Amino acid sequence: MRRPGWAAPGRWSLARQLLALQAAIVALLVAVGATLAYLDARRATDERAAHTVTALAESIADAPDVRAAVAGRSPSRILQPYAERIRRDTGVDFITIMSPAGIRYTHPNPSRIGGRFVGNTARALAGHEFTETYTGTLGPSVRTVVPVFGEGRRVVALVAVGITIRAISAELRRRLLVVVGIAAMVLALGIGGSCLVAARLRRQTRGVAPAELRGMFEYYEAILHAVREGLVLLDRGGRVVLCNDAARELLDLPADGPAGRDVGGLGLPGELVASMTSPVPRADEIHVGDTRVLVVSTSPVRSGDRAMGNVVTLRDHTELQGLTGELDTVRGFAESLRSQAHEAANRLHTVVSLVELGRPEQAVEFATADLAAAQRLTDRVVGSVAEPVLAALLLGKSAEAAERGVELEIAEDTAIDGVVEPRDLVTILGNLIDNAVDAAVENAGARAPRVRVSVRREGGRLVLRVADSGPGVDPADVPEMFRRGWTTKSSGGPVGHGLGLALVGRAVRRHAGTVEVGGDDGAVFTVRLPLDAR
Repeated sequence: MRRPGWAAPGRWSLARQLLALQAAIVALLVAVGATLAYLDARRATDERAAHTVTALAESIADAPDVRAAVAGRSPSRILQPYAERIRRDTGVDFITIMSPAGIRYTHPNPSRIGGRFVGNTARALAGHEFTETYTGTLGPSVRTVVPVFGEGRRVVALVAVGITIRAISAELRRRLLVVVGIAAMVLALGIGGSCLVAARLRRQTRGVAPAELRGMFEYYEAILHAVREGLVLLDRGGRVVLCNDAARELLDLPADGPAGRDVGGLGLPGELVASMTSPVPRADEIHVGDTRVLVVSTSPVRSGDRAMGNVVTLRDHTELQGLTGELDTVRGFAESLRSQAHEAANRLHTVVSLVELGRPEQAVEFATADLAAAQRLTDRVVGSVAEPVLAALLLGKSAEAAERGVELEIAEDTAIDGVVEPRDLVTILGNLIDNAVDAAVENAGARAPRVRVSVRREGGRLVLRVADSGPGVDPADVPEMFRRGWTTKSSGGPVGHGLGLALVGRAVRRHAGTVEVGGDDGAVFTVRLPLDAR
C-alpha cells in the first residue's frame, strides 16, 4: 500500500497531509502573531516617542532658566548650549526654543539659528501644547510644541522637541529583529513537532492515504459482517469494540448493536462472559445457551507487555451437537446389534448342542423363549413409536441397559407420533436415559437396577418421564443441574461429563417446555413439551 517518492496531494498519506495541514496552520499563526506583534511594537514605539518629546518639552518650558533667558538680550547664547546638552542626554533629534514669532533661539544645526521655525505653532500660541508628525528641516518627525508662559500667563516663547521618523523606524527595526527571531523559533518548533506527530502517525497508519484507509475500513467492515462465524472485539476494560451480525444473532443481541457497552451488561451467562474476558487464551469451549450450543474461542491481544483486549470467535454448535447425538444413537444401536449378534451366536450354539444331544424339544423351547421376548419389545417399540430414529434409540438403549445389567422398561402407554422434532427428542430421551442407567448402576448394590421410560400425551402436551432406581437427586442441586459442567460423576468437567443435562435443558427451553425433577425412590425426570411449539 505504501508508495515511495513524491505523490500527488490527493494521494498523499494521512501523515503527510496532516503534516502539511499542521505546517500551514503553524505558519499562519506565526504570521498573524508576527503581524500583530509588529503593529503593537509600532504603536508602542510611536507612543513612546510622543511621550518622550512631550515630557521633555514640558520640562524645558517649565524651567525658570528658560523663561529668564528668553527675556534677556541674547537668548541663543544661553539656550543653545543648554538645549544641546539636554538633546544629547535624552537622545532626541532636535530641541528648538523660539520666540512667539517662530524665530529660532536653538537648533541642532547652529546655522539654522535665527531662521523661522518650520511647522505649526498656532495652538501653542493660544496656550495649548500639541503633538504632531511634520516634515521639517531634519525630515519627517514626531514633535511636541509647548508654550512658555511669562507673567500673567503670557506666551513669551515656544519649545519644540522632536524625534525623526528615521530614528523611530530604527528603534522599531531593533524590536522587529526580536519579534522575527521569536517567530522563527516558534515556527521551527511547530514544524518540528508536526514532523514528530506525522512520523508517529505514519508508523501507525503504515503510510496509507485517507481514501485507502476508508476503502480498507469499508472492505474489512463488510468482511467482518459477512463471515458466518461470530466475531466480538473487546477492549481491555471489557467493553465491546466491534460485534458483527453473526455474533449478534448467536448471542441474541439487539439489532442496534452493543458497541461501547460492557460485555457483562449484555445479559449473557456469567460463564460465557468469563470466557470472553479471560486474560488467557481459551480454545473451543462449549457453552450451552437457551436456544444454541456455542463453541467459544478467546484470544487476548497484547502490544508488548500491555494488554489491548480480546478477540472472541463464536461458532454455532447446535446442528453439529444434534448430529452428534444422532450419531451416538446410531452408534449405540449398532453396538447393541453387535452385542445381540454375539448373544445370538451363543444361543445358536446352545440350540445346536441340544439338538445334537437328542433334545429337540428343549432346543425349540430355549430358542423361541428369547426370540419371543425380543420380538415383543421390538413390536411394542415399533408399534408405539412412529419415528424410526426414536424407535432405534429406544431399542438401542434397551440393549445397552441389558448389557450393563439394568432393566429398561418402556411403559405400555408410550406413544410418539412425530409431533415434536425427532432430533430434540433424541437429545432429551437419550441423555435422560443415559443418566438414569448410570444412576441405576451406581446404586445396584442397594436394589435391582431398573429404568422406566414413559412417553404419552396429556392434554395439549407431550409428557416424557424417565425414572430410575438410583440414589435420587438432592433438591438443592436441581437449580444447577441444567447448567453446563454440572455433574455427579468423578470425571466431570468441560471435557467428559457435564453437558448432557445442559443440552436437555436447551432443547426443552427451545420448545417452551418445562422440566421437573423429583422422586421419593430414585430420580424422576418429567419433561412437558407443548405439542404446538416448534
